[in-house]
Amino acid sequence: MIKSEFGQAYCGESGISNLMEDLGEALAKRDANTLMLGGGNPAHIPEVKDIIQKTLSEIVDDPVLCSRMLGDYDPPAGHPAFREALATELNARFGWPITAENIFLSPGSQASFFTLFNALAGRGRKIHLPLVPEYIGYGDIGVGPGLFRSHRPEIELHGQFRFKYRVHPEAYELKDDVAAVCLSRPTNPTGNVLTDNEVSQLSALTKKAGIPLILDNAYGLPFPRIVFNDAKPFWEEHVILCMSLSKFGLPATRTGIVIAKPEIVKALGRANTIQCLATPSMGPEIGLRLLQKQQLFLLSDEVIRPYYQRKVGHASERLEANLEGLPCRIHEPEGALFLWLWCPDLPITSRQLYERLKARGVLVIPGEDFFPGLDEPDWAHQRECLRISYAMSDDTVERGLAIIGEEVRKAYGVK
Repeated sequence: MIKSEFGQAYCGESGISNLMEDLGEALAKRDANTLMLGGGNPAHIPEVKDIIQKTLSEIVDDPVLCSRMLGDYDPPAGHPAFREALATELNARFGWPITAENIFLSPGSQASFFTLFNALAGRGRKIHLPLVPEYIGYGDIGVGPGLFRSHRPEIELHGQFRFKYRVHPEAYELKDDVAAVCLSRPTNPTGNVLTDNEVSQLSALTKKAGIPLILDNAYGLPFPRIVFNDAKPFWEEHVILCMSLSKFGLPATRTGIVIAKPEIVKALGRANTIQCLATPSMGPEIGLRLLQKQQLFLLSDEVIRPYYQRKVGHASERLEANLEGLPCRIHEPEGALFLWLWCPDLPITSRQLYERLKARGVLVIPGEDFFPGLDEPDWAHQRECLRISYAMSDDTVERGLAIIGEEVRKAYGVK
């Protein structure tokens, strides 16, 4: 029945759909033996959970607020009061000359990227990804084929166990068919954080070319601030800055945030009305109260960032110990919720390793789907990597990493 070009593109298998199906199946079974190291679900941080629950209770206890949140559609660009409060806060903190007219709220960041990428590119126009591996959710988002162009990164080896991707100099060369440049910061899946200078360089190039620079800050700056170095938030008039309330601790509210020129915001609002009618109000209503109480940025700085920094240190130590004596390396974890494991000359593919781990109750994500737009099928590196989440409980992470160590050793034929 599903024979259209759209149906073939969106109703079949994809990297992101397989990820969410595995996640949903495991959650539905509620199997305590399944170790969930695959999805991007944020940790349930007690201090954040308590404040969100208290905030939601306050809204529910107010008949007017609750009725408005659950009973009224928001306008095309989303919750007006939250947009106004966020614009005021960003202006005060960073001097960004924005108003509510620069802010669009989507039903999750994935919806934002679907509209942005397909509105800006297609029919020969490309979204340029200067650094891959990149977010798995980009890869299958194009209505037509060939939406992305990317470039193999440079690889720096750091010590015995670490490495880091760098933007290849050729990736700064923008061809005439580039409609926009996009990068996630920190990068999902690797935790790589492009430096302020690298972002400024890309900004200057895109500004000169008259095209947008799309910055995906779902894990980053200015909130939820899961960034472990001194990188700074960035926005200019030609930049489309995408954020989210998901990694703050509200993934189920589906609240994506786009900061851009008013004409971009208006276009996104019109598309959102056609696709979804309106954006859910619960996330923005909670976010508004967090802003009013000065809690959104405070929790990001003083609770969320330190929480994940502790967890990534512990997880990386355990994984390195489990892989002692093997040629494996971990990407420098500069942010986000993941360890990106590279197993050079792995005798099996990362997808086969994923299947072996899944059979043992450990869910991770194989690396093959994180290289959208890279036309280099012979580059074995794409089949030698795994994305591993460290956001679950320490016990879950430790048990999962131990099994990963065992299966990688088996794959190499090392005891």
